[in-house]
Amino acid sequence: MGLGNDLLGAQAGAGLGRSRSIWNVLHLDPILLFLLMILVGGGLFVLYSGADRNIEVVKAQGIRLAVAFGVMLVFAQLDPAVFRRWSPWLYVLGLAGLVAVLLVGVGAKGAQRWLAIPGLPRFQPSELMKLVVPMMAAWYLSRHFLPPTFGRVMVGLFIVLLPMFLIVQQPDLGTSLLVGMAGIFVVFFAGMSWKLITAFFGVVSVSAPLMWFFVMRDYQKQRVLTLLDPQSDPLGAGWNIIQSKTAIGSGGMDGKGWLQGTQSHLEFLPESHTDFIVAVLAEEFGFVGMLLLMALYFLIILRCLYIAVSAQDSYARLLAGALTMTFFIYIFVNVGMVSGLLPVVGVPLPLISYGGTSGVTLMAAFGVLMSIHTHRRMITA
Repeated sequence: MGLGNDLLGAQAGAGLGRSRSIWNVLHLDPILLFLLMILVGGGLFVLYSGADRNIEVVKAQGIRLAVAFGVMLVFAQLDPAVFRRWSPWLYVLGLAGLVAVLLVGVGAKGAQRWLAIPGLPRFQPSELMKLVVPMMAAWYLSRHFLPPTFGRVMVGLFIVLLPMFLIVQQPDLGTSLLVGMAGIFVVFFAGMSWKLITAFFGVVSVSAPLMWFFVMRDYQKQRVLTLLDPQSDPLGAGWNIIQSKTAIGSGGMDGKGWLQGTQSHLEFLPESHTDFIVAVLAEEFGFVGMLLLMALYFLIILRCLYIAVSAQDSYARLLAGALTMTFFIYIFVNVGMVSGLLPVVGVPLPLISYGGTSGVTLMAAFGVLMSIHTHRRMITA
């Protein structure tokens, strides 16, 4: 009690001696917020061209992003201890949602990924798991001494693999990979030995042929084959990649100019305002535009890694590091698939591609990061 009273007295004294800034009051990190606002503003600028000058698409995206920023603000207000306390319950709730999708989910375009609950908007429980899985893995591993023992690593991997398996059944390979990577990064950051890492990649390599024959669906196999040889079906499965690479290459060093792209505006490039919006940016702004975008992403990741490194406890560090690397995976996979280096898996470019669900999830993750950083600063000030 004496230590607690001393701490409260020290905080009160600090508060009397120095006024709190507006950023502390709102629990926002100004540097990260500024970088995100630049990214979102530039994204709307590119989206207007990618959507073929359809201002309604830009307005709809603006509304979605406004909601996403609101979600970020709400998450930033919560103390990291709240996320830690609720992690197991949210994990169980998320698993129940994934099972419900398989039983009574709403289907579209050959996939069953949504839940429609009366009185609520239709939603994807798998999006929730992008946040909940790393929260749960961080909660479990941070309760024990680090680095974790072999048994605890196995439990951590089971926590990650179970929702992955359920999401693959929907089927949604792209989301399952993002969920899996978010959780695996937690296990890695907890201090997983290099022997276990080598063994893990060995198991993945050995199991790849089994996945090809017994797990992957026909359309997923077709995506891999198309990656290896897009010209095998240039007017069918290979069309997207061929047109995307054509758009990227035609941009040259400084691009054709805003609204001057031919591949997107002449409708050669499909999904030009969603998954393949990078090709629009590369065609109209060239290598210089792509370099600026990658630099902006790099600064955001660098700031998030700083937040992770300076976090107060193991739970906060593991969670912040995993959320940061998940953001990186979004960028890596989208740019890789649009440039023909990775199979097409339907992963949007973060905060640039048209769409609301992934944007809200990402901004919620940034809200968690800001919560970790600003609450720490208030305590240690």
